Amino acid sequence: MRATLKFSLTLLVLGILIAGLVQWPWYGALMLAGLILTLGVHDIVQKKHTILRNFPVIGHIRFLSELIGPEIHQYFVESNTDGKPIDRNHRNYIYERAKLQNETQPFGTQLNVEHSEHKWMKHSLYPAPRLQQAPGVLVGGPQCLQPYRASLFNISAMSYGALSKNAVMALNLGAKAGGFFHDTGEGGISEYHLQGGDLVYEVGTGYFGCRTKDGRFSPDEFQRKACLPAVKMIEIKLSQGAKPGHGGILPASKNSEEIARIRGVKPHTDVISPPGHSAFEGPEGLLQFIRQLRQLSGGKPVGFKLCIGCRKEFEDLCQTMVETEIYPDFITVDGSEGGTGAAPIDFANYVGMPWEQALVLVVDTLNGLDLKKHIRVFTATRIFTAFDIFRALCLGADVCSSARGMMLALGCIQALKCNTNQCPSGVTTNKPALVRGLVVEEKWQRVRNYHQETLKDFLDLFAAAGCQNLSDLNRSLIYRQTASGPVSYEQIYPSVSAGSRLVAVAEP
Repeated sequence: MRATLKFSLTLLVLGILIAGLVQWPWYGALMLAGLILTLGVHDIVQKKHTILRNFPVIGHIRFLSELIGPEIHQYFVESNTDGKPIDRNHRNYIYERAKLQNETQPFGTQLNVEHSEHKWMKHSLYPAPRLQQAPGVLVGGPQCLQPYRASLFNISAMSYGALSKNAVMALNLGAKAGGFFHDTGEGGISEYHLQGGDLVYEVGTGYFGCRTKDGRFSPDEFQRKACLPAVKMIEIKLSQGAKPGHGGILPASKNSEEIARIRGVKPHTDVISPPGHSAFEGPEGLLQFIRQLRQLSGGKPVGFKLCIGCRKEFEDLCQTMVETEIYPDFITVDGSEGGTGAAPIDFANYVGMPWEQALVLVVDTLNGLDLKKHIRVFTATRIFTAFDIFRALCLGADVCSSARGMMLALGCIQALKCNTNQCPSGVTTNKPALVRGLVVEEKWQRVRNYHQETLKDFLDLFAAAGCQNLSDLNRSLIYRQTASGPVSYEQIYPSVSAGSRLVAVAEP
């Protein structure tokens, strides 16, 4: 913020000087020389910046370059395939579908298909008839009284506060129009979530929206929220891929009076959720908590979200399901590549199991213990394209969601200012001057379009693979390039048959 303000003031002063030079050349030149001299003296005297002390005046060029460096790199330096976190090809894929623009590209792929880790799908010489509509997935195990039919592609968890009110409203209206669900994130249910779209109510370690004054879980407050007609499922957040083992972060700059009221916290302070839950301990405690939430919600589907850290802990949890016969209705698998608006850099870079291995571990453990028949597997890491959905379902997922993809559909330009309250596209800020730029009436249609067009692409891939039912999807349909040649996912991760109690993934 200070750098931006200084830059703006510098431009203003330069503008005045240029005008002075045009109107009164000698007077303007004198003013310019005085400004440069004053700035030079200031730079030499100040003690904070070594570069400015050693290189007065011209040292400011370094700070100017640093200020606009990310924009220069994104728009002029990076190629279509090497941008981070999301490359330009994927961003364009989302923008074009959200705006119903051209969905084809000329001259073939830009990917290096011989590169190690390149992935592709097997197609059939005899494609199946294309389905007219993507099939839904029924979520709700034997202990669920109100099962829910979910779309294959949905909005992953993003809280109000992390997102602006206009962004939340546009997402929910898009979900309503497209018939898919909208995960509230752990920030609780706001009025902006209640635009008619189906909700997954996420309960995090801070119990926002269902907490007591001392920050513990409140059954009464939870029941009041969970029984809202808009709430179709409940998700307990154990951890998320971007910062597993670390609580959620809402910077003070984004914690307004309204957001604090919704969450039940003090406004204008950093809100950091505890790393773990206080409402339960251990695997049996978690399962009892699931049972409690299912009862309080009137029998709605209840599941949990996690990023895998320790294989044995997850196996122990699944073994406890077998012993207690208490089952979650779904498990959401997040990978360490997951996105967030604010995360400590070491947690974002080095904590948690990557998505592919985590998804395979969860699916194979559930199959090995014959639990998959009761539990749906959701996944929500780097799902942007129809191929991403196809690959996830081939690995064993049942339902996919996207957070960053939906943000891009809203108009996000990947400015990487999510944690500063300075988002230029109005998606991840609560500053009125920036939020007003995101027009809800326009953007909800783009969310719906992105969902609709991506599933259309999925159905094309589905038919090309010769598939007619979701059960036709399997690991032999996906290949990965390796140094020794292409191998199928079935070779890399051999499928585990139901009840075999075998796990195909080794401990990292």
